[in-house]
Amino acid sequence: MESIRIDILNPKAKKILQDLAALDLISIREKLDSKSAFKNLLIRLRNQSDRAPSMEEITEEMEAARKERYD
Repeated sequence: MESIRIDILNPKAKKILQDLAALDLISIREKLDSKSAFKNLLIRLRNQSDRAPSMEEITEEMEAARKERYD
């Protein structure tokens, strides 16, 4: 599979691309901004975990990392 980025200048071109996608010749993915991509990554990681860490566990881990960095 090869990926390319296309800037659509004419709305008619978008219709042609949608028609190609309907024929399963291409797939169209919406561009995600970096915040959305990071949010989606976090959701996927959390779904793979048996349980999410508590706020206390997160705080303990952060404090340990900070102590290690500054000692």
